[in-house]
Amino acid sequence: MKAGKNWRNRRVRAGSGEPLRRYRWWQMFGRSLRSITLRSAAGTTSTYTVDVRHAGDMTDGEIRARLYVDGALQSYAKMPTRFAVPGGHIEVAITGFGLKRCHYVRADGVEQQLSPDPRSAEGRRARLHRRHPGVSRIIGFVSIAFVVVGLSVEVPQIIEALSQIPLIADSIGTFTSPVRLPLQVNLLIGLAAALGSTERALRMRSSWIDDLAG
Repeated sequence: MKAGKNWRNRRVRAGSGEPLRRYRWWQMFGRSLRSITLRSAAGTTSTYTVDVRHAGDMTDGEIRARLYVDGALQSYAKMPTRFAVPGGHIEVAITGFGLKRCHYVRADGVEQQLSPDPRSAEGRRARLHRRHPGVSRIIGFVSIAFVVVGLSVEVPQIIEALSQIPLIADSIGTFTSPVRLPLQVNLLIGLAAALGSTERALRMRSSWIDDLAG
C-alpha cells in the first residue's frame, strides 16, 4: 500500500501524554511495537513509536494505532491511518493477521519500515532473518505455500456453496467444486493457511491472498 491517492486517511486525535507501557513477553502475538528515530528541523532527535494492540482496546474493542514520541502518547487513530512526523509521515495499516504496514514515508516518497521491538514476535522473526537468512527464506517459502494451498482448496468450495443459492443458481447455474476433502483435512488446511498468513504478517508481507485465505 503506497502513499498517495489510494491511501485512506482517518481522523487523528491528540494524545494525553501518557507513558508508553513496557512490552511484556506474553504480548508477543497480541501487540506490535515499532519505532524509528527522526531528526527535527531544529536538529534535535526523537524516537517515534507506534503501538498496536491487535485484540483492540478494552473500552470498546476498537483496534487503534498509537503514536508515542520519546515514550509519551502524542496521537492515536483507527486504521488505516497516517501520522505527521518530521520530514514526512508514518503510515499504519493492519490485516486480520497482524500489521500490514508500518512505514515512515519521507516527503520525497522514500519509505522505511519502523524497527520492531526485539521482544516482540516481529522482532524475533527479524532477528532470525539476520542471523539465519537461509532458514528465513525457507520459512517464508513454506508460509506462502500454505497460503496458496489453502486458497486453492477453500475458494472452489466457497464458490460451490454460493452457487447453491436459488437466485444465483437460476441466473448462472451451479458450480461443483473439483476439491472434495473430509472436514478434518479442510480444518488442517485452513489452520496451515492461517499460520502462513500470520508468519507473513510478522514480516509485513501480507497481501490480498492472505485476506482471501483467511
